[in-house]
Amino acid sequence: MTQAPTIDNAAVDHLAQSFSGRILRDGDTSYDDARSIFNAMIDRRPALIARCATTQDVVAAVNFARERDLLVSVKGGGHAPTGHAVCDGGLMIDLSLMKKVTVDPQARMATAEGGVTWGEFDAATQEHGLAVTGGRVPSTGIGGLTLGSGSGWLERKLGYTVDNMLGAEIVLASGDIVHASESENPDLFWGLRGGGGNYGIVTKFEYRLHEIGPTVFGGMLVFPRFRAGEVIRAYRDFMEKADDDIGGGVVLVCAPPEDFVPEPMHGMPVVAIIVCYTGKPEDGPAAIQPFLDLQPVMNMTQPMPYLEVQKLIEAGNQPGNQQYWKAEMLPELPDEAVEALVNSAAEPPSTMTAIIVQPLGGAVHRVPDDASAMGWRGAKWAVHILGQWPDPRENDEQIAWVRNVDASLQPWVQSGTYLNYLMDEGEQRVKESFGAHYKRMEELKNRYDPANFFRLNQNIKPTV
Repeated sequence: MTQAPTIDNAAVDHLAQSFSGRILRDGDTSYDDARSIFNAMIDRRPALIARCATTQDVVAAVNFARERDLLVSVKGGGHAPTGHAVCDGGLMIDLSLMKKVTVDPQARMATAEGGVTWGEFDAATQEHGLAVTGGRVPSTGIGGLTLGSGSGWLERKLGYTVDNMLGAEIVLASGDIVHASESENPDLFWGLRGGGGNYGIVTKFEYRLHEIGPTVFGGMLVFPRFRAGEVIRAYRDFMEKADDDIGGGVVLVCAPPEDFVPEPMHGMPVVAIIVCYTGKPEDGPAAIQPFLDLQPVMNMTQPMPYLEVQKLIEAGNQPGNQQYWKAEMLPELPDEAVEALVNSAAEPPSTMTAIIVQPLGGAVHRVPDDASAMGWRGAKWAVHILGQWPDPRENDEQIAWVRNVDASLQPWVQSGTYLNYLMDEGEQRVKESFGAHYKRMEELKNRYDPANFFRLNQNIKPTV
């Protein structure tokens, strides 16, 4: 662990005097809660935690760290598996107190502060029957997900989250507050939409909203695991030409020990189709008839609140577990790739591990490649392997299993992948994931963060 720097107590006290939030030091009440994140594999101890309540708090924390050459991490929802939200020995800037969401239903716009989670954001927008593509687990922070491009069940209908981003308030490494949009600092706005946290701390996000909900047709169709190849192939064939209103994915999971699952199935590997249909709810069964024709052993689809669709995989994605993720983007999903995935994932060592096969296309493919910083518009499929288990003594075995599943897909994957799913792949994979945009992003880094003050992220190194 990095040796914590010596920080003058008088300077910390001076910072705290004008701070609307709270400054935490090791040993303070709430220190351990504040440094805890979704991935229990991460156990780091910042020298200071600045729990910001306002944008001015963020400015003060950035200036404090820059003037003392402190390593900085930024926590929004703390959901990213990399653990970049927490640093050892530096200053952790925690946005989790910044929770304000303002919705303008007439203009179909929303402004949300950087500490808001998708569950909180969805609840505010659904009061007006409005939504935007958001995280699949309610505890995910809007900040990290949006800046990494923003994948969710609605992406085929609405595009990625960044495709619906209208503007942002951002605190730069200099401590300056700027606004970025198509008309103000458009170069920075382009880089924020997919560039991760490389350019500063976004304290407010502005989104375009769409009429979704409050009721949609959604849920799960469950099949025995031995039918996984058949179900994935049928799903692939249908989704290649499906209407944009049909979102969701296929998941390889183990049946949870819930009341709605027959007891003999508890813990058994299964394959399930997740449905999020945003047309008229009454049209849902007809829209997914090819899935129903596969004769699932459990049909849990029905008209339901969009908020409940957003919770469909929440029970299997709880904090406090070891996390190791891999993800790939595929231009196509041939039978050979399906077979390789099904075979390599046949015997998961943890009942908590899940694999999501996500259909892309639709609105995702109608946005030009150069509209934002993200670099993998053309992929038709994404495969996300979420290794999760409670016992750290199993880390080597569980990580090896995830890596083996990922390796089985390599003949069919593209070089770049979704930024938010990267863990330990290194600088080259980051470059590949930005593709042709990387040079432009380097130039933005040189302009807005030439000292690489913000480097605990999927980092773009400055060249100046």
